[in-house]
Amino acid sequence: MAGRVIFHIDLNAFYASAEVLKNSALEGQPVAVAGLHRRSVVSTANYEARKCGVHSAMPLLMALEKCPQLVVVQGDFSWYEELSNRFFTYLRKFTPCIEPASIDECYMDVTDIIGNYKRPLDLAWIIQKRVCEDLRLPCSIGVGPNKFLAKMASDMRKPMGITVLRKQEVPSKLWPLPITDMWGIGKKSVPLLEERGIHTIGDLADPSNETMLMTLLGKQGYMAIQHARGNGSNRLSYNTSVQSISQSTTLDRDIIEYDEVKTVFRRLAHSLSQRAKQEKIKGSLLSISIRYYDFTNAVRSQSLQGYTNEETILLETALLLFDQNHNGKEIRHLGIGLGSLYSEETSVTQIDMFQEPVEDTNDVAMVLKQLNKQLPGANLISAAQLKKKM
Repeated sequence: MAGRVIFHIDLNAFYASAEVLKNSALEGQPVAVAGLHRRSVVSTANYEARKCGVHSAMPLLMALEKCPQLVVVQGDFSWYEELSNRFFTYLRKFTPCIEPASIDECYMDVTDIIGNYKRPLDLAWIIQKRVCEDLRLPCSIGVGPNKFLAKMASDMRKPMGITVLRKQEVPSKLWPLPITDMWGIGKKSVPLLEERGIHTIGDLADPSNETMLMTLLGKQGYMAIQHARGNGSNRLSYNTSVQSISQSTTLDRDIIEYDEVKTVFRRLAHSLSQRAKQEKIKGSLLSISIRYYDFTNAVRSQSLQGYTNEETILLETALLLFDQNHNGKEIRHLGIGLGSLYSEETSVTQIDMFQEPVEDTNDVAMVLKQLNKQLPGANLISAAQLKKKM
């Protein structure tokens, strides 16, 4: 669908802002969120700290050298989750068309409501102002015709910026930027691209480099080329009825042994299953979150085969995701979530039409018999029976 208007809303220095919100004594001071280990790295630094040269992923010792007055806070992930939920709930006052992208950012499709405002940017200004005043969380907003351009726009002015990036402005605003500024280009891909003379986003968009990029990056290459040319999806993934439920825990101490991880996930899966059954809901998407001792994160999801709230399935899928994504570092926080939810009271369990008949087929046979009686000349059979005849 053409002519969509997409907002990307990004909370500025979210963890640090959350700590200041919790402790007003930190207001105006350089603050960094990090683990309290010598080998820790900075997870987030507020803008006072960034003025001193402190940035995320910087070793904590280096950050303290650059900014001796730096206030280091260990962080409270439960508090961050609570604020994140408040943020998304608040935005749904404007429209239900919201797709969370992470704990501190989301996309909004405002196509159907932006016309209610005198000027196109009034809505963005009102959202930014109210989120800052009511939730006390600063944010930047990017406006574009698709998710990629909106995301790139929100990164252009921080903090508290509002930026529009139109398709026709891509050559002038986007192409001069270095490839390190492009969302979706991983750190491992940068040196490979630079070795082949790809230094700017414009180089990615250049048709003469297309064959080389497709060979070098495969499917990622196609997506990178399309994004560099200003193309991208304008469809959001959201559910206007039920969102998701999760269980998480911050550990008393860092753990690394697999048996300990398994024990934690078993407890979380049990709690999540019990909660889902009490609320009479099932889900078809299982997610896990892993937070390491240095405050780096991994959030991964996997679709399930149908809707479920069974503890065994939740645990098995969570452990599978963990096995596939754990990087071997010590862990301080684990979480498990169930998404794409539907109420058992209003949804219908879908049956595979081509599955082999199981034990009791009397109900199916009875229904087919009744239908054949009601429809003169009909000879209806089950899909499974048809499959046998093929």
